[in-house]
Amino acid sequence: MCRWVAYRGAQCFLEDLVTSPAHSLIDQSQCATEAKTATNGDGFGIAWYGERDEPGHYRDILPAWSDDNLRSLARQIASPLFLAHIRASTAGRTTRDNCHPFVHGRWSFMHNGQLSHFERLERVLEARLDDQLYSARKGSTDSELLFLLALEFGLEDHPKQALEAAIGFVISRAQALGLQPLIRFTAALSDGASLYCVRFATDKFAPTLYSGRMTGHAHDSYCLVSEPFDEDTHRWSEIPAGSFVSVTDAGIDVAPFRPAVSPRAIAV
Repeated sequence: MCRWVAYRGAQCFLEDLVTSPAHSLIDQSQCATEAKTATNGDGFGIAWYGERDEPGHYRDILPAWSDDNLRSLARQIASPLFLAHIRASTAGRTTRDNCHPFVHGRWSFMHNGQLSHFERLERVLEARLDDQLYSARKGSTDSELLFLLALEFGLEDHPKQALEAAIGFVISRAQALGLQPLIRFTAALSDGASLYCVRFATDKFAPTLYSGRMTGHAHDSYCLVSEPFDEDTHRWSEIPAGSFVSVTDAGIDVAPFRPAVSPRAIAV
């Protein structure tokens, strides 16, 4: 399983979350504590928003702990909204195109989880994309394809509904092929203005997600993380499974996340 952090709030340096904390994302790349695998060494990436509409984007296949360029960039880049990800691959080779976050236009997206039977589902899921989005696919991961499906289902206008429709479509296609759908989906995405996160699974094992405020920053500065950066239990709140999180100028909001499929498709 991968690890990631997403941040929206007062402008801060990426190093404040990516490299500096005791249990920073760099530390988690070698010794994650709430993942199936302690090591997440199959590449990393960051996407950050600044003066332009589209995000800055840097990815590589090196383990995060061994890339001095990442440390230097994190020390110099300040942003009010960014995503950072370290990868432990479950689908797709270790290539730059398969490293998160993925970017399309002003949108950025990253994911921790898995989609079972992907080798059976990939072709029918790709067929749902229009020509432009199909051509935009550069890698071979389930994560990138889920991102493009969300764009196909209207992510630009209705993020929550689009993600619910995309996940529901995957479940229905799996059922149509006689497959038992297993989706574990904890994701973060942004259009440069708002930050959205999802924690969902078709079984009882949704990948972890926590929210917390940044110490020493404005009260409306929030970070969403796969696992906390420290042992301050008062700072971090676990996001329940089956949730959609929005971080906007109005603050943080947590709503139910319900893919548009029959309730029988969701394990209880």
